[in-house]
Amino acid sequence: METIPLSLYIHFPWCKKKCPYCDFNSLEIQSDTSVSEYVSVLESDLKSELVNEKRKKLVSIFLGGGTPSLIPGSELNVLFRIIANEFELLNTEITIEANPGSSEFSNFYDYKLFGINRLSIGAQTFNERTLKKLGRIHNSSDIKNAFDLARRAHFNNINIDIMYGLPNQTISEAIDDLEKTIALDPEHISWYELTLEPNTVFFKNPPKVPSDVRKERMFELGKEKLLAAGYHQYEISAYAKPGNQSKHNTNYWEFGDYLGIGAGAHGKLTKANIVNRTKKTRNPKDYLKNRHSIVKKVDPEELVIEFLMNALRLIDGFELSLFEKRCHQHRSNLKPFLLRALEKNLIEVKRDRVTPTKKGSLFLNELVLLA
Repeated sequence: METIPLSLYIHFPWCKKKCPYCDFNSLEIQSDTSVSEYVSVLESDLKSELVNEKRKKLVSIFLGGGTPSLIPGSELNVLFRIIANEFELLNTEITIEANPGSSEFSNFYDYKLFGINRLSIGAQTFNERTLKKLGRIHNSSDIKNAFDLARRAHFNNINIDIMYGLPNQTISEAIDDLEKTIALDPEHISWYELTLEPNTVFFKNPPKVPSDVRKERMFELGKEKLLAAGYHQYEISAYAKPGNQSKHNTNYWEFGDYLGIGAGAHGKLTKANIVNRTKKTRNPKDYLKNRHSIVKKVDPEELVIEFLMNALRLIDGFELSLFEKRCHQHRSNLKPFLLRALEKNLIEVKRDRVTPTKKGSLFLNELVLLA
């Protein structure tokens, strides 16, 4: 019987400033914020999550937020000792998100000492005017500075997040952003479209963004640039040099399991062929008082939709055997969906592999609705 891969997600809910497009569980850090107390509760949270966890190999660890790079490396010492004592970390990818406006060499150096081996820098754009519209606290020179600091700290696996479809953005501006990103020569680039999510300032007061036709042109030209520069597209928004695909995100997309600790963190755990979703209370102050998970069993029908939403993001799609292993259902349960999607030319099925067509990748939400 296959052991489902396991990852660990650790959430840090603070930023220096909340961006108007951000719908993640984050809030502005205050002078009275007790980072030490929060990290101490993270340690207790992890220990309680491990009581019933028999798997001792982690595929990946991801420190997300918020802005985890606000946390001094010294604060993470005990937490990482616990992780190292509980898990076998050989070849484990360990990523921390960093904001160019809050990057310090001392932190990067400490992170490397703890075994963090991958950095994700939230650049978003190099355009000064647009950075201000997005509410970012950094400027374009901060991006290069953060990247250079990371290289000096001997990080040789770096992702840069860059967005397109930004307020009043032209096609040439979008491609200029991407060219500047490629010039830094990171191992991984996340090239994704700005979306106006509910519960954000931008959703309540939408900025003027490019038309769908213009955004599609940005995407296509950007993809050409990335492929020509030696980056392989393995997911709708993810491009990597050979061997540098994100293990953590791939585990999500292949419907693996993950522990989630920290305020608002989500998890997915499989026990005895039953898939449960877990979530923590969102408010950091409430989390400090109650770190216990809310657990919800995922119904079989919901499981199919969740699997497809993730696996069809992958450019190479998925094997039908993966569906059976992760969802604990026979592949015949997918037949009605496959027939409808084939009829609309949204997927291809060859040798038991389901692959989204170019049209299917562009209209993923519509594709999943066929399930």
